Amino acid sequence: MKKLIERQTIGENIKAYDAYHQFGKLLSALELRQWPSETMSLFNQEVEQLNAIELVDSSFVKSLKRSENKVVKFIEKNHKIAPKNYYRKLWMIMGISGFGIPLGVFVGLSFGNMGMIGLGFPIGMAVGIGVGSKLDKKAFTEGRQLDFEMK
Repeated sequence: MKKLIERQTIGENIKAYDAYHQFGKLLSALELRQWPSETMSLFNQEVEQLNAIELVDSSFVKSLKRSENKVVKFIEKNHKIAPKNYYRKLWMIMGISGFGIPLGVFVGLSFGNMGMIGLGFPIGMAVGIGVGSKLDKKAFTEGRQLDFEMK
């Protein structure tokens, strides 16, 4: 697997520094597993694109985050391997939007006070966190979890 090139001026931009080291941690976690050649070519292609960027600015940070998301989504979709707390974060959002909002609307309409819509958000969030945590634990026990957490 290809490596990110060392950048001398990365310490001057805190966001770039954090994103750079976050992507480096992802690559380190990925190196611990065996991957098919198609997956390895995706990893190497992303690293090459990042290494081709010369300036360390906001576009570099966006490229780092875009590459990180692309790699994580690819391995989750194709290999069912996810970072730590991936499902918890995903299901928290899904719980709020898919369960919490409709529940809040129902409660608001039932009481005739749409100010009650806010009651559904924490309930949906709790349900989503519960489901996501269960999926994260299952992935961990099955060995499908990377030793890496997205920030």
